Amino acid sequence: MKKISSLLLVAVFAGAFTLGAYKLFFENTNYKVITQEGENTTFKTNYTPTSPKGAGINELDFTTAAETTVNAVVHVKNVTLSSGPTNIMEFFYGSKSSQTPQVGTGSGVIISSDGYIVTNNHVIDKANKLQVTLNNNKTYDAELIGTDPNTDIALLKIDAKKHLPYLAFGDSDNVKIGEWVLAVGNPFNLTSTVTAGIVSAKARALGQIDQSFIQTDAAVNPGNSGGALVNTNGDLVGINTAITSQTGSYVGYSFAVPSNIAKKVVEDIMEYGNVLKGIIGITTPHMNSPYAIENGINEIEGVYVDGVTSGSGAEDAKIQSGDIIKKIDDIKVKKFADLTGYISAKRPGDEVILTLNRDNEVLEIPVTLKERQTLIVPVMGIEIKNLTEEDMKNFNTKTGVKIIGVPETYRGYGLYGKILLSVDDEKINNIQEAKTLFGRISRYGKTSITMLNSKGERERLIFQ
Repeated sequence: MKKISSLLLVAVFAGAFTLGAYKLFFENTNYKVITQEGENTTFKTNYTPTSPKGAGINELDFTTAAETTVNAVVHVKNVTLSSGPTNIMEFFYGSKSSQTPQVGTGSGVIISSDGYIVTNNHVIDKANKLQVTLNNNKTYDAELIGTDPNTDIALLKIDAKKHLPYLAFGDSDNVKIGEWVLAVGNPFNLTSTVTAGIVSAKARALGQIDQSFIQTDAAVNPGNSGGALVNTNGDLVGINTAITSQTGSYVGYSFAVPSNIAKKVVEDIMEYGNVLKGIIGITTPHMNSPYAIENGINEIEGVYVDGVTSGSGAEDAKIQSGDIIKKIDDIKVKKFADLTGYISAKRPGDEVILTLNRDNEVLEIPVTLKERQTLIVPVMGIEIKNLTEEDMKNFNTKTGVKIIGVPETYRGYGLYGKILLSVDDEKINNIQEAKTLFGRISRYGKTSITMLNSKGERERLIFQ
């Protein structure tokens, strides 16, 4: 009897110990806190189960987005005619040269049921003929409606005689890092191909390009340019544009023009015939420059205002040198690409609210965007501005831009103060056209510029 009583007592104590341990460590407990006084660290361990939605790629359904997208993504064929001598006599004596057709390919996205298609400018650049093939293998001749080389966006139109499947623009400002996306295009001349990835970064700047991109790890290869980047709802959040690769094929990074920028460019082309770009009117130092490093500007989270452009919205709003821009409207600003990416979807005349830090005081200042009047062109580095009414009267011209700054390399050529009329015989109407034309110049080729001096005489310079 004593033996049974002892066993029963042991069982009761064991059961109580087990129940107490369960209550203490497991029941209704999402975390365990270990705290020690003094300088020791406090740790938190989370025991909350992973939600099925976030358990992995196998829990996500891409089929609906893929089915919606593939029929709205098209194959774009660009036929260009290149002229060249066919023999040594034609080379030396300039006889009639033959024209050889060259074919380039890419992708495009149908954005309306009546056949408007958005693609990359580099896909259709210098085309003599454009053809679009739908996912059902039907081919149509395409008309180029307009293009913006600065954002690498172009707008085409086909007449299919019927309503076409199309994609709705999504809000690229709402895209989140880590969000799943699909890249749909025509790599290697295949029909619409779908790859999946996540958004790796937003507002990514590429080299000297004054624009921000969405970076993803979705596989993008030659032929994908101009294709669709969509979220899991099938909304168009970007136009695939570029890859970082030394081989020409995908190696882990791809970039897309945000849909808000592409939509604004398309609407400008359709309404105005060209792209209207508004600016705040500030200058910022390069983050890796000695000046920025010595003054600690490279460690600032936000955009440091180094200077304010005369006649700009920033000057009207009394923005000051030394201000640090932290937000624009509801968008947080950590770097310059955050600012330029948001502004790229705006027009001159639009008002934005800048939240900035001035002498440790937070201010909210409304700024009206204005059209850029001056810029520095690539390659040559000369500064130009749009013509005023007075300039047009003094030089008796309606076209061209005025040269107002010349780097030391070209100061011996007498460029300052003259009107730049054309580059390689292509006429210039404003500073944006000049920027585009200079952007096409090869540093190792031959370039000619035509200018107008104050006497009304035309001058032509050839740079080798």
